[in-house]
Amino acid sequence: MNPDDERYKSLVGKMLILPIVHREIPVIADSYVETDFGTGVVKITPAHDPNDFEVGLRHNLPVINVMTDDAKINSDYPAYAGMDRYEARKAIVKDLEAEGALVKIEDYSHNVGTCYRCSTTVEPKVSKQWFVSMKPLAGPAIDAVKNGETKFVPQRFEKVYFHWLENIRDWCISRQLWWGHRIPAWYCDDCGEITVARTAPEKCAHCGSGKLRQDSDTLDTWFSSALWPFSTLGWPDETPDFKHYYPTNTLVTGYDIIPFWVMRMMFSGIEQTGRVPFDTVLIHGLVRDAQGRKMSKSLGNGIDPLEIIDKYGADALRFTLATGNSPGNDMRFSDERVEASRNFANKLWNANRFILMNLDENEPAPHIPENLAKEDKWILHGYNQLVKEVTDSLDSFELGLTVGKLYDFIWDVFCDWYIELTKIRLNSETEGKQTAKAVLVYVMSNTLKLLHPFMPFITEEIWQTLPHSGDSIMISDWPEYSEKLVFTEEDEAMERIMAAIKAIRNRRAEMNVPPSKKARIFIATPYEKDFSDGAVFMTRLASASLVEVGKEFNLDSAVAVVTEAAKIYIPMDELVDFEAERKRLNKELDTARAQLAGIQAKLSNEGFLSKAPEQVIAAQRDNAEKLSGKITMLEESLSKIK
Repeated sequence: MNPDDERYKSLVGKMLILPIVHREIPVIADSYVETDFGTGVVKITPAHDPNDFEVGLRHNLPVINVMTDDAKINSDYPAYAGMDRYEARKAIVKDLEAEGALVKIEDYSHNVGTCYRCSTTVEPKVSKQWFVSMKPLAGPAIDAVKNGETKFVPQRFEKVYFHWLENIRDWCISRQLWWGHRIPAWYCDDCGEITVARTAPEKCAHCGSGKLRQDSDTLDTWFSSALWPFSTLGWPDETPDFKHYYPTNTLVTGYDIIPFWVMRMMFSGIEQTGRVPFDTVLIHGLVRDAQGRKMSKSLGNGIDPLEIIDKYGADALRFTLATGNSPGNDMRFSDERVEASRNFANKLWNANRFILMNLDENEPAPHIPENLAKEDKWILHGYNQLVKEVTDSLDSFELGLTVGKLYDFIWDVFCDWYIELTKIRLNSETEGKQTAKAVLVYVMSNTLKLLHPFMPFITEEIWQTLPHSGDSIMISDWPEYSEKLVFTEEDEAMERIMAAIKAIRNRRAEMNVPPSKKARIFIATPYEKDFSDGAVFMTRLASASLVEVGKEFNLDSAVAVVTEAAKIYIPMDELVDFEAERKRLNKELDTARAQLAGIQAKLSNEGFLSKAPEQVIAAQRDNAEKLSGKITMLEESLSKIK
C-alpha cells in the first residue's frame, strides 16, 4: 500500500496469509500504489509484471515464477499444473469462493498489452537474460558531445541524449528472435558452465568437455544496428574504406531514436575504434498524418510510399518531405502536398520542353555568352544569388529553406518571368536569339544541379536532354557563386519593370479588363531609360498598345497605378466599355435591391421575428447590412461613369 495511506499504516511490516497456497507474505509500503484505485491495496507479483519487479527489487521480495513459456501453470502448483492461464483463472476463482476468501468481483477497464501481430494478450515473465554494463560505456559518449567532437543539430536535442546516458541502466541485449547475431555464449552439457568467446570454442573452458551448445538467443537489434558506422567498412580489419570513411560525417535521423540508436552508435564506436562514429547528428522531425497524429499500425493511418510513388512519382514524394522541413520539427503529410510537388515537377518538365523546342541540333555545352541583355543579366544575377543561398542553407541543414528557395526561383522567376521575357528574342532572327538560348540552357542546367539532391530522377532525365559535358548530373561539379555574375544595377532595373507589369495586371484584373484588350500606358518615373528599355516587355506582358515614358503626365479620366519607381496612367476609355459596364452595374444593383427588399420584408414581419431563432434573425440583419453597403458602392460606381 501507499506509505501515505492512513487506512493501512498499522499493517505495514506484518505478515499475511496468501489464500489457496497459504504462504506468508509481507505487507510493504511503496509510493507505486495509487491510493484511490480500488481498495488502495495491490498484490505484488515480481515475476509477472515489470512495475512489480521494480517494487520487488526495492523491497527484496522473492521472485516467484508461476508460468511456463507457453503460458501454462508450472509444476510448482500441482492443483493447476499444465492448465492454460485462462482455464487456471476460472479454477482459482472457484477455489477462492470455496475457501471463503473471495469478497466480491467488480468489472473495471485495464490496460493490457497485446501482440500487434496476432492480438494475443502478452504475459510478462521473468527470465535470465544477457546484459551490458553501461556505466563504463556511457561516460566517454557523454564527454564526446560535451567537448564538441560530435554536435547535435538542433543543439537542444543534446538534452535528450544526456538525459538517457546520465540515467542509464544496464542494457539487456539478448532477444528471443528467429534471426540476428547469435549471443556468443556456449553452454557445457557436462558441467553446466558457460563459455563466452569471440569465436566458437572447441571445448568447455571450465571442464574441457566438447559437448557445447550455443545460446539460441540473438543480440538486440539495436546492438547490431549500433555496429553500422564501422562494421560496414570492414572493421575490425583496417581496410582502405575504414581508414578513409571512418569517422563518418553526418548522421541523419529522427529524434524518437536518439536513445535507441544514436547514443548506442556513439558508445559502441568509441569503445570499438577509439573514435566517435560521426561529427554531426542532424535530427529531423516525424512525418505525421494530415491531422497531426503519429502514423501507426493501430490507428491505420500510415502510408505506403510505393503507392504514393506509383501515383505521383518518387521525386514528388521526396520533394514533399523536404518542403517545410526544419531540423527537429514534425511535419504533416497529405496527398495534396504531394500533388503540389508533382505539379512542380510538371512545370519543370514543360519549361525544359520549351527550351528544347528552341534549340538547334549542335548547341554548345552550357556557357555564358557575350552581349547579354538586361533580362539576361537579371536572371544570371538571381541564379548566382540562388547558388549562394542554397549552398549556405544546405551547409546549415535547413532543407526546408533550401527547397523553398529552389521552388520560388524555378517557378516564379525562371518559368513565369524569364522564359516569357525571352520569347520576344526567340521569335526573332537577331543576335539576341542565340544569347537567349545560351542563357536558358546555362541557368536551367545549373539550377537542375541545385535541385538534384531533392529530385534526382527528373533532374537527371532533363539534364541528359540538354547540352552538357560529363556522364551524369550526379557527378557533375556543384555550382559556385561568382562575382562575375553580380549585376546589381540590371537586377534593380528589371525588378522595377516587373513591379510595374504586376501592378498593371492587378489593376486590370480588378476592373475585369480582358488581356486581349490593349491600352496605352504612360509612365512617369525618374528611371526613364530603364522603362524605355522595358517598353517591349510592357507591350507583351502588360497588354500595352503603346508605352510612353516621361517625367510627368497630366491626363484626365485615367486610371493611376503607383509603384515605388513609377506612376503609371492608363486612359479609362481604353480600359472600359462604359455602356457595357453601366449595364452590368445596373443589373447587379437591381439584384442587390431585390435581395434587400426580401430581407427587409422578413424583418418587418412580426410572425417571423417571434418564431425564428435569434441566430437566424441576427444573420438576416447582418445580410441586410452587407447588402446596403454593396448597394451604396454600386451607386457610387455608376455615378463615376460619365
